[in-house]
Amino acid sequence: RERFEFGGRDVASWFPRHMAKGLRQMRLALRRADCLVERSHIPLSGRNPALQEALGIRPHVLVLNKMDLADPQRQPVSAGAGPGGGSGGVTGSPVPVSLQVVPMVARLVADGPRYHRAESSEHNILVIGVPNAGKSSLINSLRRLHLKKGKATAVGGEPGITKAVLSRIQVCEKPLMYLVDTPGVLPPRLGDVEMGMKLALCGAIRDHLVGEDVMADYLLYTLNKQQQFRYVQRYGLGQPCDHIEPLLKHVALSQGRTQKVKVLTGTGNVNMMMLNYPAAAYEFLRDFRAGRLGRVTLD
Repeated sequence: RERFEFGGRDVASWFPRHMAKGLRQMRLALRRADCLVERSHIPLSGRNPALQEALGIRPHVLVLNKMDLADPQRQPVSAGAGPGGGSGGVTGSPVPVSLQVVPMVARLVADGPRYHRAESSEHNILVIGVPNAGKSSLINSLRRLHLKKGKATAVGGEPGITKAVLSRIQVCEKPLMYLVDTPGVLPPRLGDVEMGMKLALCGAIRDHLVGEDVMADYLLYTLNKQQQFRYVQRYGLGQPCDHIEPLLKHVALSQGRTQKVKVLTGTGNVNMMMLNYPAAAYEFLRDFRAGRLGRVTLD
């Protein structure tokens, strides 16, 4: 396929109400922030333009997540890229992210104006990003590394775990640094359906809001477009396919995804085993998110 037909889908329903509240809370918290750490696993579509004003007037660090799943041949954002001045980037460096963040933040804060907070020696850092981008995991990782403490904020494999701006969490003693975890917030108006689909594939939007079947179809389109054909071998296909139905059939067969269906006949009800296509679509998505279909960069 040369292009993907989105069928005039309305993405307004993909923005839950609690995100609007979270966005308001974050704007208030920005006033007390010395620096922003933006967590993203999609280098372009995964950034929220609603926060660009704040990014433009404060030092910020963009931390790209899931680098082990990204295609090393496709790197649209280089280290240090970011909107506005006073930016830093932590991308594909061999040095672990948790070792880079605190020194980089300390340097950016020291080099930039702190306005009404110039007399304070502590660093207040706001961690922002779309849902399920690894913000809480980053905070817990920094806390373990620099303070030898256990996790201070809940993490999960699906969006929506953090639903309110929490109290400050200390992650370092020298310099004295506090991070504030924030709820993942999507733009109230996504730029287009394709951007929303990319976010959904990376788990930033709950699957059921978009539809696993549509997401699986868009994923197949993307893999073919980038000539990523590892799915052919994984599911025992003879060759790449351009339609989602035969692929889901092979996924269901290879993974044993079946369901019992009651069929009404002239002699009574009969239970039949049929392939479970929704479960196969979810399995396809899960394999992609786990890197079992190869290293893919959506942007």
